[in-house]
Amino acid sequence: MLEAREAVKDLQAYRPPLAGRSGLRLDFNENTVGCSPRVLARLRSLDSELLARYPEREPVEKQIADFLGLDPGQVLLTNGVDEAIHLVCSAYLDPGDEALIVVPTFAMYAIFARAEGARIVEVRAGDNFTFPAQALLAQLSERTRLIAVANPNNPTGAVAACDVLIQIARAAPRAAVLVDEAYFEFHGETLIDQTLIDKSGRIENLFVARTFSKAYGLAGLRIGILAGHAPQMAMVRRVASPYNVNAVALAVLPEAIQDREYVGRYVAQVLRNRDRLQQELASLGMHYWPSHANFILVRVGSAHAEFVQALRSRGILVRDRHSDPGCEGCVRLTVGSDEHTQTLIRALRDVVDTIGLRPEVRA
Repeated sequence: MLEAREAVKDLQAYRPPLAGRSGLRLDFNENTVGCSPRVLARLRSLDSELLARYPEREPVEKQIADFLGLDPGQVLLTNGVDEAIHLVCSAYLDPGDEALIVVPTFAMYAIFARAEGARIVEVRAGDNFTFPAQALLAQLSERTRLIAVANPNNPTGAVAACDVLIQIARAAPRAAVLVDEAYFEFHGETLIDQTLIDKSGRIENLFVARTFSKAYGLAGLRIGILAGHAPQMAMVRRVASPYNVNAVALAVLPEAIQDREYVGRYVAQVLRNRDRLQQELASLGMHYWPSHANFILVRVGSAHAEFVQALRSRGILVRDRHSDPGCEGCVRLTVGSDEHTQTLIRALRDVVDTIGLRPEVRA
């Protein structure tokens, strides 16, 4: 009888709650107003010939490299950040290797590493989800071959200083250090500027991932970036399909990156509303953690499931993170446009009073 590898049989599948997502989507950190009109115009101009051809990735990779200030050999377009993580794990992990992952964080780091037969070493975040640099360094061993860090982190919104991440990469030269900057636009600090552009400052084992799913509103097209030292990127390309990014995504991506005004306006709106929502949460007596991303993690307590359902009944979807390490009783709220934030605030006021949450969260 055919059987999967033991590493695969032991995996727990990641099943995000995607079904029945009707209403205001504040559960998956998506752009709440959609992509640039220039992207839609390009979509409408596509013809059947484009769809009949295999997609050619390299010309668009050159445009993205120029956009980032990198050489084309340093950039690989991927099917979302998920594929970028998968490719790094495939390129560098053997069975028995160790992968260090700071938790709580995005589940796919551990899933893809375990699929390669690696052992996961979880490093718990510090108090208030601060980045545990010293605890992580203390876990380094001869078997450490992957270190994965989301910066800003999901679901906490916390960040690690760039110089700390550089220190970690230099302390573990035999490990691939993957820094996932999916929420970069809402934070504004990147390792690309400090480690990949200046040849004298490049760190060979450092990889940076980006996505167009969040600020750019292209989650449905599944397109991301993996950037790194050119010789290492050549190794990653060996395990990547030449047709991993579809023709439609490649056709519209240049329009997305050229419409900087549109993305800039949306990001500015999110940053303004992030502050606004945090002030509202404080006034409601709800404990939250200051965020550097387009979401806020809130401690609701034992009523977390009821809270999520109460918002859903009012047409608003939010994400229960109760099962994440250290996130007991927590719910994550995506920050969006002015209109959507006002809708959420009105609903929060109603829900806190209706389900009698106010005394509990203040306690």
